[in-house]
Amino acid sequence: MPNFDFLYGTGWGAFTAMLAFQIPFLIFFLFIVFWKSFANPKASRAHDKRAAGAEGMWMTVVVVLFLAVNIVSIQYIPAISTARAVQSGENIQNVDVTAVSWSYEISNREFVVGSPVRFSAKSADTQHGFAVYHPNGNILFTMMLIPGMSESSLIYTFQDPGTYKVRCLEYCGLAHHDMLDELVVTARAASSSN
Repeated sequence: MPNFDFLYGTGWGAFTAMLAFQIPFLIFFLFIVFWKSFANPKASRAHDKRAAGAEGMWMTVVVVLFLAVNIVSIQYIPAISTARAVQSGENIQNVDVTAVSWSYEISNREFVVGSPVRFSAKSADTQHGFAVYHPNGNILFTMMLIPGMSESSLIYTFQDPGTYKVRCLEYCGLAHHDMLDELVVTARAASSSN
């Protein structure tokens, strides 16, 4: 299966995918407006059967494109990557996260590339977010933490070493902008053979 990280891994990819759907529709819409305004402003004499066929074809194209985009994106859903990590049988590192105004209590902030990490997060006081950003600035995942609700849990496997930023993406009060933290991911140590 082809790799679609360039579409689903960044905001620019999502923006490009949105334009790929919007621009053809806009061109078609402008063509119809131009056609009915200047080229053929008379009342339409379209036959009901022909209009129904065009409508059916249009709906088929929309449904097929919708399904294709969603099927390709399934692998990027956090619940799917979590299920894959559990099925792999690999040792999963558990990390507890508690969000409080305006900081995080994180049981471990150091991880190794390629090892799955289960983040179990909750809020102690108000609604918070737990968003982890790649060192290049792309958002990797986010969790909404609501007080009184059960913990949110997600398994993620870091692919690159570096310092990852953690930010709250849910407005949580006056010092929301200062609710920041960091995670450090190191390269896997090379195994030595004697």
